[in-house]
Amino acid sequence: MRTIHQFIDGAAYTEAGGRLQDVFNPSTGAVQAQVSLGGSALVDRAVASAVKAQPAWAAVNPQRRARVMFEFKRLIEANMKELAELLSSEHGKVVSDSMGDIQRGLDVVEFACGIPHLMKGEFTDGAGPGIDVYSLRQPIGVAAGITPFNFPAMIPLWMLAPAIACGNAFILKPSERDPSVPIRLAELLIEAGLPPGVLNVIQGDKVVVDAILDHPAIKAVSFVGSSDIANYVYGRGAANGKRMQCMGGAKNHGIVMPDADLDQTVADIMGAAYGSAGERCMALPVVVPVGESTAEALRAKLIPAIEALRVGVSTDNDAHYGPVVTGQHKARIEGYIQMAIDEGSELVVDGRGFKLQGHEEGYFLGPTLFDHVKPGMKSYEDEIFGPVLQMVRASSADEAIELASKHQYGNGVAIFTRNGDAAREFAAKVEVGMVGINVPIPVPVSYYSFGGWKRSGFGDLNQYGMDGIRFYTRTKTVTARWPKGGAVSDQSFVIPTMR
Repeated sequence: MRTIHQFIDGAAYTEAGGRLQDVFNPSTGAVQAQVSLGGSALVDRAVASAVKAQPAWAAVNPQRRARVMFEFKRLIEANMKELAELLSSEHGKVVSDSMGDIQRGLDVVEFACGIPHLMKGEFTDGAGPGIDVYSLRQPIGVAAGITPFNFPAMIPLWMLAPAIACGNAFILKPSERDPSVPIRLAELLIEAGLPPGVLNVIQGDKVVVDAILDHPAIKAVSFVGSSDIANYVYGRGAANGKRMQCMGGAKNHGIVMPDADLDQTVADIMGAAYGSAGERCMALPVVVPVGESTAEALRAKLIPAIEALRVGVSTDNDAHYGPVVTGQHKARIEGYIQMAIDEGSELVVDGRGFKLQGHEEGYFLGPTLFDHVKPGMKSYEDEIFGPVLQMVRASSADEAIELASKHQYGNGVAIFTRNGDAAREFAAKVEVGMVGINVPIPVPVSYYSFGGWKRSGFGDLNQYGMDGIRFYTRTKTVTARWPKGGAVSDQSFVIPTMR
């Protein structure tokens, strides 16, 4: 059976006596590989490699670092099909969705190719008599990233591309549920010309995470995962003096106004709620129709659209979505469906008990729809992270805005309307970090930045874009004086000014 190892110093590394964990094929339920889980000694080895490699890499001029990023981009594009099939085999999402996963990460690699411009500082000539002031952006040293199972290509690329382009060394700890694609990306980056040790990939669980958070040589940590763990990671890392950037869970709302184009809205909701089996932090698991007539009309269109969805194996080109990632996660989602029933929600479409012929042991769930869901229900307050759509009816636009604004999560939100004034007011008022106007999954383009509010984000800087450059660099400000003719100034004991 295939064993997935570590990647240190530019090559595969096998740690003697390491623990092994099964990696499943979600479409069949069968074990397809084992991943070697490291411990604190592995983290020490990876950090030592990174510390050794980073100074020379930081000394490489930004234009040459950009050339490595350009070649990395080319290699990802050349190997897209292989990467997507490998990703789908471990995650379960359909191959077309895996390609989207890789492409959104590739967009950030492309952004990082502009690093010579992105790292430019500022200069003020003559800020005072004979005094110039200028600023420099410098790498922080060694950074680390801890990434989730649901985007095993996109989120590692969101982190490692800007970090490495800025001149840092980077240690990546991917999810142990689908660990192969991050290793393959590391191999391609070495092929692109990255010196060994600048990127190390270490497999592990909480033992490795804690070792990363406690290691004094790691200066910054980026994390994406559930909110409870994000809060823990943020607190422990910050207590150790690290710069932290931790993205948590979500419960994104889609507000449907009475004037919305319902056919287009339903088409958008299908992909946003059920794509990737709902295993996205930017999924749209809550739909909020404004007014009873809107709710009834929307429900009437949702039911046949849901019944027409095709659930299949990850290699099925006609499937809308595939299995969830593990049997344990499937059972968790089914538990939330039962919870919602017990809480009094109306189960309109039940996805439990779905079996795919020939793949009866796979981790499949049919699409589920609930209506008459109420705030305060635990199934509404929690992130289910599966193919479950909940309808919460609102009597007014203000009530709909309040629902999204008062929820514990504030990652993304969308409004469906033809009214520009209503959309503008919504965007201004809603207390959520990322807003879509007739866009169901408002993930910003690579030159903006990604980040939620409230329990969806811990830390002051978001992922990628200029926030990513700020996160992986430190600003140094230099004040320089060049006296004329060697004249000696009088002694002064007051705070210096530029007057």
